[in-house]
Amino acid sequence: MRKEALRAGALLLTLALLLPVAGCQGGADGPVQSSAAVQSAGPSMPKRDAAPQVLVPEAPGTETLGNDKVWIDVSNRGEGYITVRYDGDNDKVKLQITCGEGETYTYNLQKDVPEVFPLTAGDGQYRIGVYENISGTKYSQVFSGEQAVALDSEFGPFLYPNQYVDFDEDSQAVAKGAQLAEGAADELEVVGRIYDFVVGEIRYDYDKADNPTSNYLPDIDETLQSRMGICFDYAALMTAMLRTQRIPTKLVIGYVGELYHAWISVYIEGQGWINNIIYFDGEKWTRMDPTMASTGGGAQEYVGDGKSYHELYYY
Repeated sequence: MRKEALRAGALLLTLALLLPVAGCQGGADGPVQSSAAVQSAGPSMPKRDAAPQVLVPEAPGTETLGNDKVWIDVSNRGEGYITVRYDGDNDKVKLQITCGEGETYTYNLQKDVPEVFPLTAGDGQYRIGVYENISGTKYSQVFSGEQAVALDSEFGPFLYPNQYVDFDEDSQAVAKGAQLAEGAADELEVVGRIYDFVVGEIRYDYDKADNPTSNYLPDIDETLQSRMGICFDYAALMTAMLRTQRIPTKLVIGYVGELYHAWISVYIEGQGWINNIIYFDGEKWTRMDPTMASTGGGAQEYVGDGKSYHELYYY
């Protein structure tokens, strides 16, 4: 793991690839950007239904892979996710998921806890491996298997909760998202309202960024309550709010210049996937990155025209 802090305009925190993001770009305090996503519709236009829709992952055990240490439920792979439980006694265990020749996604597994993982590469042949720590950074494979996947919908992986974007019907963030979406005319206005809230209310947590852990996972309700977070928290909170408003949303992890960073992309009916460029000022699309926007100041040198953004993983 490598960490560097640059305080004069930006905070750089780089972690080893394939591990969860534990820090990202921050910067000097500056003016908060407003999304101005969509002008309010006239009184004659119908409003969309803001009631949250929380998709609940299931693990019926109809189709499984594994052995005496690993249980993998692939019954709902068509919905875009699998459920994995590690039943061994090792304290450091990793899961790897690869589709075809694509990127390998690496996660940390907890003991005896079923966790949901998205199949974000779409249709294809997936390889699933589980590894136990031997010493240091050395791991030994305890299970390997393959599973063909044909998604019922390309949006499935980006509507359900998963280990990185964890929420349920009782999540405060889900209720807040519904409150913010109430009365909005369409999805673009919902995106704008949620964006404005996160950018305006959540402050960058420099202490957390300075003391990262390799197994860090966002807690969206804790972020909402504390009103503080790092890029991973910003992106996870927005993703949960938007998914439960029926707006497919990707939590994206990659690089902005040399910064290891997290941001989001959304799907809008009639527009398609708006990859990282989801702030609309009424005339043109501009990159919307909630962490960059909230910290302002020197962050703008990284946002620019978006060409410095390089996506690696989608969750």
